[in-house]
Amino acid sequence: MTPEEFKTNFQPHIPAEPGVYRFINENGEIIYIGKAKDLRKRVSTYFTRGDMSYRLKTMVRSVARIEFTIVNSEQDAFLLENALIKQYQPRYNIDLKDDKSYPYIVIKNEPFPRVFLTRKLIKDGSTYLGPYTSVNNVRNVLSLLTSLFPIRNCKLALTQKNIQAGKFKVCLEYHMKNCLGPCAGLQTEEEYDENIQQIKNLLKSNFTSVIAFFKRKMNEFAEQLNFERANEFKEKIEMLKAWQSKSTIVNPKLHNIDVYGYADTEQFAFISYLHISNGTVVKARAFEVKKMLEESREEILIRAVAENSLSYEKDEENKPELILPFQIDVPLDFTITIPEGGDKKKLLVLAMRNALYAKEEKIKSLQPAEEKSPSFRIMRVLKEDLKLKELPRHIECFDNSNIMGTNPVSACVVFRDAKPSKKDYRIFNVKTVEGPNDFATMEEVIYRRYKRMLEEDQSFPQLIIVDGGKGQLSSAVESLKKLGLYGKIPIVGIAKRLEEIYFPEDPVPLHINKKSESLKLIQRMRDEAHRFGLKHHRKKRVKNNLRTELENIPGIGPKISSRLLSRFKSVAQIRNASEESLAEVVGAAKAASIINYFAESKNNIPE
Repeated sequence: MTPEEFKTNFQPHIPAEPGVYRFINENGEIIYIGKAKDLRKRVSTYFTRGDMSYRLKTMVRSVARIEFTIVNSEQDAFLLENALIKQYQPRYNIDLKDDKSYPYIVIKNEPFPRVFLTRKLIKDGSTYLGPYTSVNNVRNVLSLLTSLFPIRNCKLALTQKNIQAGKFKVCLEYHMKNCLGPCAGLQTEEEYDENIQQIKNLLKSNFTSVIAFFKRKMNEFAEQLNFERANEFKEKIEMLKAWQSKSTIVNPKLHNIDVYGYADTEQFAFISYLHISNGTVVKARAFEVKKMLEESREEILIRAVAENSLSYEKDEENKPELILPFQIDVPLDFTITIPEGGDKKKLLVLAMRNALYAKEEKIKSLQPAEEKSPSFRIMRVLKEDLKLKELPRHIECFDNSNIMGTNPVSACVVFRDAKPSKKDYRIFNVKTVEGPNDFATMEEVIYRRYKRMLEEDQSFPQLIIVDGGKGQLSSAVESLKKLGLYGKIPIVGIAKRLEEIYFPEDPVPLHINKKSESLKLIQRMRDEAHRFGLKHHRKKRVKNNLRTELENIPGIGPKISSRLLSRFKSVAQIRNASEESLAEVVGAAKAASIINYFAESKNNIPE
């Protein structure tokens, strides 16, 4: 996918919310899964950065489609991302990360196993959990583990032979209560392995088992009247629950639940599916279902649930509870809940948001390619900003040019689909206005332009822009009223100083955001009208200056001067022409008069 294709087809539709994104190639394979606090900003970086590695650029070029799952927080996105990476094992999640492999948490295959972060996978029988996409998150998890479970971090070979031989002494970690001293025989391997098993449970988000283990230990020490140790385990339970509250989207007691969101159009239905385990989203996907004739939404949902639940047929004991958006009449062999509030309602709302997002994406994908273009996006923004009834595909902008009222012209530039249509540009030589009067000039030009369009039965623009504030706008409105077009064609004025947009009969101007694409389009049209008008104003001024000099010659009037300029192109060429060539245009008498005039002018130049 190229940056241009991304900006046109995907970027405007990506939600600016936390979630997980999936890059999918043209074969339908998930090649990369990532998380984001803001999906739009994060995904856009892949298509705007210029400092990416070759392999990352190769991945981006392979992307044919992008899918999203919206969640409630960045932490939820992290948990779901890890679950999906384990499920799909996308190629680029392993190959790409600043030319490094992803971090794992390893539980070493050794007596009194160590637990630490690694980027190297060694086939030595050790347990590797991951891959994780954030080193900081891995370090936070390891910090929690060492707070809850005293385990060693040394590299000593803790064989029973070495321990019994008394080869080792406890270190500072023992005195800081970060380790219970297995090196000196102060902790049995059985007790140590019990902690390792709970670490594995915790890394698999099985908080319930770990809390149950701590409660059992707390009660054991309480029965032995060892209240200090019992209080240590009570503090660990509180610490773990505090961590769990940040790491789950809902109540951790919600376990083994399938949540379905539903949205539809006339032809398609969109089902969002989330699987909840211990309060976290561990599976998520959205799928599209083509409606059959006369098929109700209940029948569609039943069909989707049935197809998605085939894997539970052989495992009756682990069938999930179903959370559905509405009641279905056909009984299913599941516990079904249609929540009205609480944590289950939050899950349903999340699933419904994802279903609605899938629906919006489908509607946008069915739009004609033309309507996905940047030009149409800009016109849609302009329509919203100016509260227009129609998409402004045809816009005309007017600007006046004169110097102290001399050589006045007015320019009309035409944009179609937010692009200049130069063949439609027009220049108006002002006929009825004397002196510098921009208001009267605008009134004349607007009247002439749209009177002719009326007479020739041309299609009118969806928007008229007048360069100027209230005065020019009011003059333009007067002409539209005379023609019976006021109210039929939207018209606005733009004042240069603060870039304010004025509407007829509204004293309060509109201030559009300076970064808005619609304001930039208006400014571009205004500047183009100014450029086009100024160009023709200069031409007219030069031509009139030339005519004035020729008309100083006795016997030469406006018609003769125009004829001479038409034939010789400039006064310099006329000055250097022979009397015979001049006589061919104006006759012998006038040719002699021209020769004498320029000869005298030359003689009168001071030395």
